[in-house]
Amino acid sequence: MAVSLHNSTGISRVGFDSQFLGSHSASKASVSVSFHSSLTNLSLKSVETSKQQSYRIAAMSKAESSSSDQVKLDISLSPRVNSVKPSKTVAITDHATALAQAGVPVIRLAAGEPDFDTPAIIAEAGINAIREGYTRYTPNAGTLELRTAICHKLKEENGISYSHDQIVVSNGAKQSILQAVLAVCSPGDEVIIPAPYWVSYPEMARLADATPIILPTLICDNFLLDPEVLESKISAKSRLLILCSPSNPTGSVYPKKLLEKIAEIVAKHPRLLVLSDEIYEHIIYAPATHTSFASLPGMWERTLTVNGFSKAFAMTGWRLGYIAGPKHFVAACNKIQSQSTSGASSIAQKAGVAALGLGYAGGEAISTMVEAFRERRDFLVKSFGELEGVKISEPQGAFYLFIDFSSYYGIEAEGFGKIENSESLCRYFLDKAQVALVPGDAFGDDSCIRISYAASLTTLQAAFERIKKALISLRPAVPV
Repeated sequence: MAVSLHNSTGISRVGFDSQFLGSHSASKASVSVSFHSSLTNLSLKSVETSKQQSYRIAAMSKAESSSSDQVKLDISLSPRVNSVKPSKTVAITDHATALAQAGVPVIRLAAGEPDFDTPAIIAEAGINAIREGYTRYTPNAGTLELRTAICHKLKEENGISYSHDQIVVSNGAKQSILQAVLAVCSPGDEVIIPAPYWVSYPEMARLADATPIILPTLICDNFLLDPEVLESKISAKSRLLILCSPSNPTGSVYPKKLLEKIAEIVAKHPRLLVLSDEIYEHIIYAPATHTSFASLPGMWERTLTVNGFSKAFAMTGWRLGYIAGPKHFVAACNKIQSQSTSGASSIAQKAGVAALGLGYAGGEAISTMVEAFRERRDFLVKSFGELEGVKISEPQGAFYLFIDFSSYYGIEAEGFGKIENSESLCRYFLDKAQVALVPGDAFGDDSCIRISYAASLTTLQAAFERIKKALISLRPAVPV
């Protein structure tokens, strides 16, 4: 179902369902391709011996008097790829960007990308790397300089010790996570993922032919995993537990005592490893504090810690992340990387060294950003909290607000249609308020919508007013 977006720019209608959801066309369809007379002598033997075997072209000759042969092309895709859903956050962000480029005044609050510039000292380090000719391949696992700096950071800030051969630097934390999942999971294994979750976790499990096991959490529990629920779901197939703190999309931070309870459960299961995604560790609001899972008793040996530079240092486009863990597992990640992307950008790695040189937790440059994020969070929590039919768990870190709007489901919106779920509500906000948000079903919780407040306070104020205006004609379907 396409929706209309009217505006004064002359763009009268914008359909976006296909971009929103991605394409799921049948993968085993056949396409008939006609070859002209110049190719009529193409035989089965010549096709079979061609160097394009990967296309699996099957030539089918027909006894016809026409000047062309009919050939059927197999365009099927790998079942592994077909099992993976496209990223809804990427799709919505790309669509909102296209609308903006077309002249539609869309406020984009879908992407998790800080609006700050990369700190000048970091940027200058990258520029100097280019000027000094530091533009060649680096070791596959990353430069010794950067890996040594990462080891120092992890020891001083996180209380976990690694040697440089227990670190692999990648093109972003996302790559580090995927390589970790591929390295430790076998077909039939289970990957335990608390929900709401980052959209890519389940899909990465599927790429490894593993099965994602989703454990729902509750807004009244600040979206934190219940240890008893975890224990009840662990089986002989359980291979990996993924934890993200501070969390995307909820902003929840796991207290140390809760992590200790989880660690006690994990310790009972020899096959179970933990992937600790700590990419938002520096974006945290006191009194909340960050605890690295690997620092807990007995957890170093079974924890893969992933971090990076994108969020805290406003370095999204630099594409730089890393994984730390026992050498056996990290070496496997390194092997995968050697056969895919090879090492990360030499220029970005020089910038990464400069970033880690800013001081504890990024120093003043990062603390300034965090204070701005806190101010934005406080504004949104207060403003949305005053709206009818809204439930909020105040985030303690990251820069997302995961709001429960489910009381508005079931309402018939004039000129739009029925609001059935988080996706249709997001379409309603895009259509009526021209604000791009991400539906909660992408994160495993259809009752909520994610708002990224990695945008200026002025932008957020304007977005809130638009959303509030769009909700004026709506009333909760059920009492809250």
